[in-house]
Amino acid sequence: MRMAETEQQRKERERQEDLAKLRGLRPMDDDFMRCIFKDNIPLAELVLRILLREPTLTVEKVETQRDNKRLVGGRSVSFDVYVGDTKKRKENVEIQRSDKGTGKHRARYHSSVMDVENLDAGQEFDELPETYTIFITENDQFKDGKPYHRIERVDLDTEDHKLWDDGEHILYVNGAYQGDSDIGKLMHDFRCCDAKDMYFKEMKEITHHFKETEEGVEYMCRAFEETRMEGEMRRAIDTAIRLIKRGKLTLEEIAEDTGLPIDKVQELAGAKTA
Repeated sequence: MRMAETEQQRKERERQEDLAKLRGLRPMDDDFMRCIFKDNIPLAELVLRILLREPTLTVEKVETQRDNKRLVGGRSVSFDVYVGDTKKRKENVEIQRSDKGTGKHRARYHSSVMDVENLDAGQEFDELPETYTIFITENDQFKDGKPYHRIERVDLDTEDHKLWDDGEHILYVNGAYQGDSDIGKLMHDFRCCDAKDMYFKEMKEITHHFKETEEGVEYMCRAFEETRMEGEMRRAIDTAIRLIKRGKLTLEEIAEDTGLPIDKVQELAGAKTA
């Protein structure tokens, strides 16, 4: 008969699981990518200089996991890495590992949300900044081996299909691309688990920090723990909602069974009956 796990044993098991998970993470993975880009201007500059082919591009601000303004009745999105540069342009860099999340309509929506983010009431439409929505996809989205595809609007009724030049740009980057060019090396680094195997100093140093220094490892382990707690909270809330709908238990009993505070259960019950 297997002995019940003590609290200390559980914590040690979870820590070892976290360390194993950390070793396998790459910049291509959402959780790790958001950590290494957080407030990291040099890394954002490296990536954008290569992808936009602007070797002197200068970044002013970097935000990760930025929530957008929600339109009434509309669908919110959370930007993976949101950047502002000194040319007053805005760049949104998204990592898309699943092919399902790489569709053209998703790129269109992200681009439109950036416009909503950057135009306040009373501003003129021509005050909209130039924007770049950049999807780095795990697989070759276009299945043609090219490193990237730049998507622009054009005027089809001009002889040479002249660019519309409205300041909106969409870029799909092939994360599976391999080659000796800077973009090939950058995609290699995005797929790398080990800092010593990376090409670029900016990627190598931050990966080393979070995977191989005591401070960085502890930060990642705390992040994993927070993710676990958020998952447990979501599951408890889902269970409470199901029990409230069944109507067979009192709110106090539901709070006791799920471990949620009674005021949270009351809030959920109010939301379900409103």
